[in-house]
Amino acid sequence: MTAVPSSPVVSIRDVRRTFGEREVLRGLDLELQPGEFVALLGRSGSGKSTLLRALAGLDRSAEGEIVVPAARSVVFQDPRLLPWATVLDNVTLGLDGTSSDVTKAGRAALTEVGLGGHEADWPKTLSGGEAQRASLARALVRSPKLLLLDEPFGALDALTRIRMHALVQQLHAKHAPAVLLVTHDVDEAVILADRVLVLTDGRFSLDVIVDAPSPRLRSDRQIIELRSRLLAELGVDETAEGAHQPAP
Repeated sequence: MTAVPSSPVVSIRDVRRTFGEREVLRGLDLELQPGEFVALLGRSGSGKSTLLRALAGLDRSAEGEIVVPAARSVVFQDPRLLPWATVLDNVTLGLDGTSSDVTKAGRAALTEVGLGGHEADWPKTLSGGEAQRASLARALVRSPKLLLLDEPFGALDALTRIRMHALVQQLHAKHAPAVLLVTHDVDEAVILADRVLVLTDGRFSLDVIVDAPSPRLRSDRQIIELRSRLLAELGVDETAEGAHQPAP
């Protein structure tokens, strides 16, 4: 019996976005499959966050065909927690259901991200990593079919970022939403994603499958070769001192 291919969670066709006379997105086509984890790389100004905002419904001015699920959530670099609400209230803000069901779902989500027992805390008492965990809980408690991550680890220190990578991998394996991760970090992309796209001047200049077994190590030959290919596509000279990420 032949398996019937699943429908894509995201489908965009000829998507364009202009700001004045500047065309930032130039006729993009893209599909994301259920459970697929896609990382989007590009220099600053290439249109990465513009595309994410269009998929999130935060930018209604993009032209073209955009088909996305209603159940979608966004995690930004800034956790965007309301300072006057407890951690639990931030996570469950706007969630439908009875009070007891909402509270139960919020507590379960916080436990999943390692914040069990912090329900009554105020956002100002959380570390940067804890605040971002709360932001992840707020996104996942809504059971999204599409999770949009806009450089969510960019403001974290190196060790916290590694821990957050592991957490995201665990949560993705459990909940299996389609994920689009916007990042400047090539290492982050090759460690987390099933597929990596490079956006250059508003167009996809590279679309590559990360066909490497998990857990992935930065020292693996396949990962090293892919990293070099992505850096080259981004115009980074690895032989230059300090050339680890794309220039802004």
